[in-house]
Amino acid sequence: MATLIRILRGLGACALAGAACSASAQEQAQAGTDATVNPTIARQQAQEIANGDPARWYRNDPEQQTLRKELGAALQEAQNACRKAPAAERKSCLDAARSTWQRETAQLGKPMPRQ
Repeated sequence: MATLIRILRGLGACALAGAACSASAQEQAQAGTDATVNPTIARQQAQEIANGDPARWYRNDPEQQTLRKELGAALQEAQNACRKAPAAERKSCLDAARSTWQRETAQLGKPMPRQ
């Protein structure tokens, strides 16, 4: 009887551990999806997408100030996302965001490729 109770407890513990791992995996899978976006922000993004590209993207900007501002905003968004990452991944995430920003700002002044 004691052995049966130990086996049942062991099975219960395994089931709980499996459920916890499954929930954790689902949370990680949803971390990069729109499901985690605030509904108010999601509506605003949908409206912006429906309006098309902003006019500022097509204005004559010889100093490329608009592009610099956009790159800075993209860096800030990436850094904010990195700060929400687990501590073990945070430094590499911030380094990747910073290197992307440096690579893209280095391209300023060079002719932009036509798409």
